[in-house]
Amino acid sequence: MKASVIVQNLKCDGCAKTITSRLSEMNQLSDIYVDTETASVHFTYENIDDAILVKDKLKALGYPSIQYKNSLSAKARSYVSCATGKMLK
Repeated sequence: MKASVIVQNLKCDGCAKTITSRLSEMNQLSDIYVDTETASVHFTYENIDDAILVKDKLKALGYPSIQYKNSLSAKARSYVSCATGKMLK
């Protein structure tokens, strides 16, 4: 099944690289695409629990879905994730 999540703090390709890289580690996901213009993450999942895990993973990286409060700690984590993504090749 396909899903999309609109997230907060997604600003650039560095953010997108980190999100793509970390979600790619989840074997049950495929077709991962991050759209920085719409701040959305698109993916295909096998089980509804996998989609929930994606939201949790995004939140842990500093990119909470719009249904969550965008805390100062989430913003800080997103800056670290972004910097990490900019160093990825």
